[in-house]
Order: sequence, then C-alpha cells, then structure tokens
Amino acid sequence: MTATASRRIDKGALLLGAPMLPQVNLLPPEVRAARGLTATKRVLALALVGVLAVAGLGYGAAQMSASSANDELAVAQADTAALQAEVAKYAEVPVVVNGLKRATDARTLGMSTDVEWKGYLDAISAVLPPNVSISTLTVVQGSPSLAAPSPADLLLDQGIATITFSTRSTSLPDASSWITALDSVPNLYGATFSSETLGDENGLAGYSVTSTVQVSSGAFSGRFAADAKGN
Repeated sequence: MTATASRRIDKGALLLGAPMLPQVNLLPPEVRAARGLTATKRVLALALVGVLAVAGLGYGAAQMSASSANDELAVAQADTAALQAEVAKYAEVPVVVNGLKRATDARTLGMSTDVEWKGYLDAISAVLPPNVSISTLTVVQGSPSLAAPSPADLLLDQGIATITFSTRSTSLPDASSWITALDSVPNLYGATFSSETLGDENGLAGYSVTSTVQVSSGAFSGRFAADAKGN
C-alpha cells in the first residue's frame, strides 16, 4: 500500500468515526533537533530585531532630546550674555548708590546734635528784664563722639549743652524772676544767676550779670535724621 492510499484510508476512517492508526515518526533525532534549533534561531532573530528596533527608537528619542536641550542651552547662554551686557552698562550705579548712602549716613550722624540756636537766643532775649541787654553769649555743646560738659550743679541732669551769657543793666535784676523766666523757655532748665558786678562803661554805671542755663535733648532739631521728610 502506498503512502497516498494509507492517508486516504486514514481520512476515511476519521470520517467514519474510527480511531486513527498509530503514527510512527521515523525521522532521526538529529533531524528533529536540527528542526527545533532552526525554529529557536528564528525566534531569537525576531527578538533581536525587536531589541534593535527599540534601541533605535530610544537612540533617536535621545538624539532629539539632546538636540532640544542644546537649543535651550544656546538660548539661555544668549540671554545670559545679553543680561551681562545690560549689567555692565549700570556697573557704576551700585558704587554711586553706596557712596550716597555713606554720605547720608555720615551727615545723619554728624548732624544728629544739630540745634537751631538762633531761636533760643531770641527766646532768651525775649525773657530778659527791661533795660537788660546781652553782652556776650557762648555755647558749649556735645558732639556725636564727645559728651557735653557736666553742669556746675551736680544735682542737675546732664544736658546736651550749656549756654553762658553776660548782660548789662542799669539796675540790679531780680534773680528769682530772672531764673524763672529762663527756665520757662522750652528745653532750657537749671538756670543760674552766677555773678554780678557793678561797673562803669562809657561813664555810665551799671551791673554786669553772668548767667548759665542747661539745654535738654529736646532742643535737637532732627532736620537731618534719616527718616526726616525729604531725606
């Protein structure tokens, strides 16, 4: 019986519901192993192609990302160069600003003890008794680095300055009224009627009186303070 006839009989038997006859694989094991190796090689080749494809896609994406990053870096470097060029135009501004601040701070410190003395001279003159005029007037004031002299009366508080002035009058002034009038001037305190002498000037007899008065810190003008308006 030929192989064709056998396959026909087997097919007919299958159609009739009869079991197929046992099959015998007469191929040598080496042939079967060679066929299995060929199939494995095909699978491995397909897997390698897939890996290469994925690697190629990854490489392309990496190249695109690197190119985009290089473009962004170039733009950033260009912006930085432009900003540095702008900064160079105004390099002297911080120097000027710092110099101005130092000058302002120096003025604020140096003028922190500023007093508008004319107003106090006018106030002292205004409270003098009639027929009394100021002959001499001196002010001894402290500075930011040097304290004012202590008052002669150690019971008095330390002030910022001491005003000493001499006056002439045709009659002897009332010492009590004199002291009260001087102490009534704002920021003046501790007035004294220190000495009196009878003299003759240009043929006219008169009294020479020396007085002192202390000045409190309220006399500071504050015109040059850092937070003063316009400074």
